Amino acid sequence: MAIRDILKMGDARLLRHAQAWPADQFDSPALHALVQDLADTMRAAQGAGLAAPQIGEDWQVVLFGSPDLNPRYPGRPLVPPTVLVNPVITPLPDADGTLREEEDWEGCLSVPGLRGVVPRHARIRYQGFDALGDPIDRTVDGFHARVVQHECDHLWGKLYPMRVRDFSRFGFADVLFPGVLAADD
Repeated sequence: MAIRDILKMGDARLLRHAQAWPADQFDSPALHALVQDLADTMRAAQGAGLAAPQIGEDWQVVLFGSPDLNPRYPGRPLVPPTVLVNPVITPLPDADGTLREEEDWEGCLSVPGLRGVVPRHARIRYQGFDALGDPIDRTVDGFHARVVQHECDHLWGKLYPMRVRDFSRFGFADVLFPGVLAADD
């Protein structure tokens, strides 16, 4: 449909809690149009994911994943393309019962040019619905879990710099990773 402007850190709309998508409006023209705008915008920006609040839409709708490797995240595994509406995330323990976090570098289309090390739950279960209203229930770990948590944070008014614990590992991508990552991600 359209490539939309992506809101940048500092825009107060990114700090709001998004509204749940109405259960009686799945598989609607409005939801399909929003998902298409998210897809077009994410593809144009070479993102790993995009949340509705990032394009100024106050709904609990995220899109993430790609059928191809993402140039913004070289060496990362593929995450299946997913539309996730009204998500719920549950951190899961390892086999020994330990609820573990992993730290890794993140970037964000709403925080262009910067990267930071962010702790995230290592293993999660996410539930919600696709655009047709069919349930989604997946257990994931690693990069997939990180992407889901990052995108869903946008629905609850959080940007990844709010989760950075060590600002010595936060900075401009072109300085931190010269010649590896584009400066505008």
